[in-house]
Amino acid sequence: MVPSGLGIYESQRERDTHTPQQPIYCAWTPHPIQSSRREPLYPTWRDPPILSRKTPLYTHSLSETCPSWTFLVFKSTYTADVIGMDTGTNLIKSRGGDNLYHEKFVEELQKIHTEYNHRLTEVDMVEKHIIQARARATAAEERALNMLKVDVGEDFHNIGLPPVKSSFRWCVDNDLLKKHNLICPEDYITDRIPITKAPKGNKEPDYIKETFSFKQHISTSPRDQKHTEIPHLRKTLDSILYNPSTPPKLLYLTLNFASHSLFVSKKSSSSHKSVWKDNMYKADREQDRVYLARLENRHNYLKNPRFFPPNTLNGGKSLIFHQKKVDRMITGRKVMTIELQNMTSVCRHVRVIPPSTSAFAIGLGKFPGEGGIVAPGMTCQYTIQFIPEYLADYEDCILVETQAPYSLLIPIEARRPPPVLTLPRIIDCGSCLVGGVKMTELVCRNEGSSNGKFCIMPKKVWPPPNFRAVATIGFVEQGPFGIRPAVFELGPDQAMLLEVMFSPSSPENLKQTFTIVCDNCQINDITVTGSGQLIALELLSVTGGESHPAPGEPTDIAAQHLICFDPQNPHATTEKKLLIRNSTHVELPFYWQIMKPNLQPLMPEETGDLAKVKYHLDVESAFSLNPNLGILQPHADHEFILTYAPQELKDYHSVIQIVLRDIPEPPSSEKQVMLGNSESKTDDVIALEIEVKGSTEPFQLLLEPYVIIIPGENFIGVNVKKAFKMWNNSKSSIKYTWGKISVRDIVEVEPHTGVLDASEFCEFELNFTGGKPGHASHNLHCKIEHSVEPVVLHVEAAFKGPALSIDVPSLHLGLIKLGQNVLSTFEIQNLSQLPAWWRMQESQACLAERNEDASPFTIQPSDGELPPLGKCSVSVLFRSLLCQRLQTVLELDVENGEGSHLPVFVEVQTPQACLMSSHLVFSEIYIGVPAQATVKLFNQTLLPAKYFWEELIGSQSAFCSATVSPTSGTLGPHEEKELCIELTANIMVSLKTDLILIAQRTLGFLFQVHGAKTALAILISEVTFIFSDEKQMLQSPQDLLLDFGSEVALKSIVTRQLILTNHTGIDAPFTLEAEYFSSCPSFPFTSSTASLINFIPFPRNLIKYSSVLSAFVLALLSHGRGVAFHAQPSTGTLKAFQQLIIEITAYNNMWGEYHDDLICRVGDLQPTLIPMQMTVKGCPIFLQMTGPQTEHQTKIPIIRFGAHVSGGDTVSRCIRLNNPTPCDIRMDWKTYNQEKDNEKLVDLLLFYGPHFPIKDVDENEIESNASTSETEIMLNWDKIPSSPDIISPGSLVTDDEGRSDSEVWRPINNQKKIISVLIQAHEGFPSDYPYCITPTQIVVPAGSSASIHISFTPLTLPKLINKIECEGYALGFMSLDSKLAQGIPGKVTRSYGYGVAPLRMDLQAFVKPALLTVEMDHDGGMVFHSMASDLIPNQPLSGVLTESVITHNLKLTNSTEAPLHFRILLSVPFTVSSIDPNRSLKTSHRDREEQGKQLLLHPQQNMLVKVSFHTTLELLTYQNLPADQLLSGIKVLQFENGDRKVEFSQNLVIEYSNRTTQLVPVTAYLTVPLLELSCETVDFETCFVNQTRTEDVFLLNRSRCRSYWTALLDQQEQHNNMEVFSICPIHGILEAHEASLPTKATLKISFTARSNVEYETTVTVFGMLGEKPCKLQIRGRGSYDEKYEDLRLI
Repeated sequence: MVPSGLGIYESQRERDTHTPQQPIYCAWTPHPIQSSRREPLYPTWRDPPILSRKTPLYTHSLSETCPSWTFLVFKSTYTADVIGMDTGTNLIKSRGGDNLYHEKFVEELQKIHTEYNHRLTEVDMVEKHIIQARARATAAEERALNMLKVDVGEDFHNIGLPPVKSSFRWCVDNDLLKKHNLICPEDYITDRIPITKAPKGNKEPDYIKETFSFKQHISTSPRDQKHTEIPHLRKTLDSILYNPSTPPKLLYLTLNFASHSLFVSKKSSSSHKSVWKDNMYKADREQDRVYLARLENRHNYLKNPRFFPPNTLNGGKSLIFHQKKVDRMITGRKVMTIELQNMTSVCRHVRVIPPSTSAFAIGLGKFPGEGGIVAPGMTCQYTIQFIPEYLADYEDCILVETQAPYSLLIPIEARRPPPVLTLPRIIDCGSCLVGGVKMTELVCRNEGSSNGKFCIMPKKVWPPPNFRAVATIGFVEQGPFGIRPAVFELGPDQAMLLEVMFSPSSPENLKQTFTIVCDNCQINDITVTGSGQLIALELLSVTGGESHPAPGEPTDIAAQHLICFDPQNPHATTEKKLLIRNSTHVELPFYWQIMKPNLQPLMPEETGDLAKVKYHLDVESAFSLNPNLGILQPHADHEFILTYAPQELKDYHSVIQIVLRDIPEPPSSEKQVMLGNSESKTDDVIALEIEVKGSTEPFQLLLEPYVIIIPGENFIGVNVKKAFKMWNNSKSSIKYTWGKISVRDIVEVEPHTGVLDASEFCEFELNFTGGKPGHASHNLHCKIEHSVEPVVLHVEAAFKGPALSIDVPSLHLGLIKLGQNVLSTFEIQNLSQLPAWWRMQESQACLAERNEDASPFTIQPSDGELPPLGKCSVSVLFRSLLCQRLQTVLELDVENGEGSHLPVFVEVQTPQACLMSSHLVFSEIYIGVPAQATVKLFNQTLLPAKYFWEELIGSQSAFCSATVSPTSGTLGPHEEKELCIELTANIMVSLKTDLILIAQRTLGFLFQVHGAKTALAILISEVTFIFSDEKQMLQSPQDLLLDFGSEVALKSIVTRQLILTNHTGIDAPFTLEAEYFSSCPSFPFTSSTASLINFIPFPRNLIKYSSVLSAFVLALLSHGRGVAFHAQPSTGTLKAFQQLIIEITAYNNMWGEYHDDLICRVGDLQPTLIPMQMTVKGCPIFLQMTGPQTEHQTKIPIIRFGAHVSGGDTVSRCIRLNNPTPCDIRMDWKTYNQEKDNEKLVDLLLFYGPHFPIKDVDENEIESNASTSETEIMLNWDKIPSSPDIISPGSLVTDDEGRSDSEVWRPINNQKKIISVLIQAHEGFPSDYPYCITPTQIVVPAGSSASIHISFTPLTLPKLINKIECEGYALGFMSLDSKLAQGIPGKVTRSYGYGVAPLRMDLQAFVKPALLTVEMDHDGGMVFHSMASDLIPNQPLSGVLTESVITHNLKLTNSTEAPLHFRILLSVPFTVSSIDPNRSLKTSHRDREEQGKQLLLHPQQNMLVKVSFHTTLELLTYQNLPADQLLSGIKVLQFENGDRKVEFSQNLVIEYSNRTTQLVPVTAYLTVPLLELSCETVDFETCFVNQTRTEDVFLLNRSRCRSYWTALLDQQEQHNNMEVFSICPIHGILEAHEASLPTKATLKISFTARSNVEYETTVTVFGMLGEKPCKLQIRGRGSYDEKYEDLRLI
């Protein structure tokens, strides 16, 4: 409820924090004589949240307990300064002086402060105790109420039970409250404390049972109460419970009154009980108790619960009912009925004293019986009528008197919620210029719940004789203020706009008070304030300070300030900051104008005549200001930039003026203007004039050094660089451009052009390239922008040609055989950085000296060009035609360089050789066993001699055989070679035979051999097994083991050596062969093949070696078993006493664990078995694009998808897989994504069943069709290893009981695994996005290939990411579906799935957003500037054009690494005119169907797009449309200088194929003409008839666009036969305005009166470009009076 009070009220907290600017809420009450201010109805402190009821235990503030006159009488007492804690502490600390009074005062003060602190502590303690007691009492009452709810059930809220008894008296400390003089519960509750009894069971409450009294008093009329029901009794029963809406104070008073009689009776009984309890004996006490019990039985009838006092548990209710809502009744009446109930046990007479106020009237009461008697428990009723005279709040009371000692007082209240207006107490209109008008608008809202009518009037007319005299229609005037409306009405939550006008006439602070009156006689005062202001501007500061004129220096007579700039260079710019203060509190619109100075020679202390000053615009001024127009904020400092930019070498002098717009003229003192009816006249006023000066000076540049001389000689064609500096000693920066010299020599400077700031230097690099050898001198010019004289740099340098060098000092061909050709090679090196042309030949002088025409030397190449620092190999071929010793010279000629010579030496001879001994004797030889002997052969010349031996000759040559080793050869110069002759005898006989030696260029030599015969024996003496460079000597062949390794790479070749030794002198044949993995015999193995295989290839033989080796390995492994063991040599003859090394080589093309035996057969001996084992690991599948990898090539193949656009289409790559193995391999593919900075280390894989089951086409698992008829392998459980690893299928168990080698390996059970657990290193997360492989399962046939498809789907990037790298990899797990391929018992076992290394492919791709680099012609963007006058042709009479086009270029560059498909969208008036190159158009069938024609731009390519703006007549129609009818993106701009432009703005949309867009802003400004007449009316006044008069009217064009105009007279004037008005010319062209002056054309208006009547017509000027027509009113009057005749026209 809003508290009522007259005027403006605030809460205590609001009064502390209120400021005058905050709004104040007004409440209107019907009490005209009350105080204008009331305090809140409730205490200022708030209860804790846990408390739900109010309590009277609180303290009031001083303003609540003391009346207002107390403050007036004892003002000094309450408002005097208080000695605070800080002051008291300082006084106590400063004790110890000589002043006894001060010491006594401080001592008393200390005691007071101690007592004060003690009392504050006790108050806080008591307050805390009360709050806690209230909380505990509330909790206890809620518990009791909840117990009642449980007992009654769901009908608790319907029957209206009484409230529970208060528990506050049991929770609070009464002694503590009495100690501090506070009211305690014992003061107003006098009943005794009930005796606590033991708890009993639940019983039916008494108030539910029907009593005899209730039955006897049921009646329909007050006179018959025995057989009818009383309606108000049931109503009273329903209202027994405590009503929360009842005010706490009223309820409290009612309870005190109702319980008074009960308290008295209980006090007497309590005192009587204490007497007999304390003074009687036990026997007397028992006797008295019997007597009291009999007495109690006589009077103990069942009481009605309604008879109980209100303060008991089942007591009644208050007689005062609070009216929640009071209706507004003026002419009507309000009726209410009250009931008075007898709460005692005896009948009572009731007397009611009516209210004293005339607004309340009470009727006769209705009693249950006669005589105004109310029986116990019965009620009587009174009717109260409320008849108000006006809308006000009324308070009164009714006094009820009975036989009780105290009367019952019933308060009566009738309240109407007052209207509440949201108006501030003070309305500040702010500041306004003198003579001006300022309007202030306020929103006035009625926040009350009642309607109200209000009237505003000056306070001095209150009270008015009648309201009609002060109720005005317009403003309520009280100079210089006015408020409108004066009378208004507002309903609840209605609002209106209140206008306050302020028009000051003098520069001062003004204030007036207005009174607001409500229709219920409420009044309130509102103060309106304002301030009158005069314009005042002040120049506070200037950068560098203001200048003062020199003596005799001419200055402007009207300027108040002088600003001088330092000398500047032409086209330079310098700035100064001006700080100007607006000293008024009003916004001032302004603009700057630059004028020519008014220079007048004045004497000292003489002032110029300002009335004679004329202002002229300075169109050639070099000064400008920014901002040049705007608004000066009230009482604020504003910064302006004064710019000085001279264009020529001269001095500049101007005056800048700040002009204030629309300044009102102050009213005259003679004639006061009435408020509200005045129209203030405004004009532009020059507020401040500043004189500015500036001068210019030429540029000052310095080269360091000014001459550059390059030392030494430099190669021609080589760029020589030299650094130098250029200093700019000018006042401003310069723009330079260096020239270039390209005739004969090339001279240029880098950077070629640029800008050099003032007092700075720039480092340049001179590039000097010589064209011809010799000395060069040049002058290089540097052009300076805006400077006439260039800067000259002089340079000089010397140059030389190329130089060649031969890497050998001379050419020695040595000794050669006659008829042979010798080839020698040397290199020619270019020592310079220039290309060199050369030529080489034998010296002509040497040929002439030998008398030979042709040279025996052939030079290849004989000429050519060498690159800079390059080398060239030259071969010289010499043909030996005769034996001689030759010395000659080869000449080397170089173009533009120095040549050189090369000496050559050669000697030509023929070969010759001989034997050192011609006889050879063998003492003893074996039959069939070769015997050896040596012989020496000597070369007698310096040439190498070739020789060879022929067969035996003689009679006994058939009984023996002889071989010479070597049988042929070459002897070096003077070389002696020892030859081995091997003789084999067939029979036992003395032999004699001859051998013939044939030497080159000699006759044959005869050589004789003699020998004898013996027996033969052979034995394997030693076998050697080599492993890891270690040699193990075994005792017997049974201990041998050829281990080729447990980590053999796939397709690698591993070799082990086996040594056979013959301990006899007899030859024996031998053979070596693998038992199961033997090599295929189909390949033709020859000695040349073996030598080629064992031969380490050189690069030139690498291709031949690789092809032969591949064919050989393929042939060995053609049996399809995966491994082949090949012995080299595998068969042969073991010589006498020979130790032969056999190399066992293992070839493989399939992984697995292999075991086999090597069978060795020598002569007729028993075969020997040597075990062999090898484990091959690796992936045999390889990609077609990479080819097979060798054992040294372990690089993982990378599939690169390149860069793609974000969200683009899926890209697929077809990968071909080759299987060179003899088994079909099933590949199961999985793709993984790699994540950086992932902390996961291992992956735990759990499988149920096979790792990779077979799937059908739909990726569904199917059962394996592998045959189960193969032999199952039995598992030996005694040999299970202790490792917890799961035994893989095909595992082998060794037997340690000494079995034979063939029985060492035996098969075990191939048990199928059900659950598998694998732990592997974590590398990535499995995912099929963005990489995916199809199909995921594929079988690669043996010796064939299959294809898979790897697809990449580009990610969709967020806006913040510019590039992302997608790293992943794919693993192909290999499985063998054939049981035969999985293993052969005792020979091979192969793992599959996770048991073998998978095929890995790394996947890489980049995703980037689709973005083109946009480059435009201008840095300002794609902005078009067009003129509407472009539609006017050179011959305007032919009409205007329909269209004008302006084109700009737009360069689009694809800086990404992926091709971009896009299209360009643009709407009129902009178009894309052309695109270059046209071949970039993508016109596929799919694009035409889906997106239309698209453009394709490849990476790092660019495209030129021409964007055009079309100026048409349709666009000109937008200039006259209102803003709300313009289309989106179109604006009409009006500038201060008179220009009017239509702005067209939109975005050029580049739409990519992935539906993303890129926007390029495109803006066009279309300048339209603006026509204006110098006047709107031409009045010729009275003229003589038939005499023509002429007046000139100017047609102005204030825009930067030409205008083609036509002037037309009114239609009636055009059809008039006798011409009265005429205009000349009727059409023409107005050019665009120059500088700030508009262009104009003169219209001559002629008037010829034809009669003595008034004439009037209208001239309309139309523009052909849609300009707004200008109308000119022309009037005149004819007269025959000759006094109007103009004699000048006669």
